[in-house]
Amino acid sequence: METKDIIVDLRTKSGMSQEELAEKVFVTRQAVSRWENGETTPGTDTLKLLSKLFDVSINTLLGSPRQLICQCCGMPLDDGSVSRETDGSVNEDYCKWCYTEGKFAYPDMDSLLDFLSEHMSNENFTPEQAREYFEKELPKLRHWQKS
Repeated sequence: METKDIIVDLRTKSGMSQEELAEKVFVTRQAVSRWENGETTPGTDTLKLLSKLFDVSINTLLGSPRQLICQCCGMPLDDGSVSRETDGSVNEDYCKWCYTEGKFAYPDMDSLLDFLSEHMSNENFTPEQAREYFEKELPKLRHWQKS
């Protein structure tokens, strides 16, 4: 889906007119009309407001042009698993299990490795294999590169 279709869909599902949406994101009704006709795309600040208003990620508003992954654990992200900041805004860098309300759940990589090796193992993937795999993969993620 294209951004124009996504905005129309989210607006109509929310029962809003173009005028009502415009008021909520501080633009004119004509701006909303241009988005919905595909003439323009909302700017960054407006995308943030739309994201918060409709409770979807900016990635979703843009038609999911890229696959997001949690930069702490590596899990693929969608609108149901992305984290939130303390103000309720979407944080597309982390899943809601690694980062919630401004805080990280895992103080260090070892605690995350302990969790993942226990919960990602199965009859074909032992806890030791899981830990070895994640020990190689986690350092590639931005969160652990900063630490």
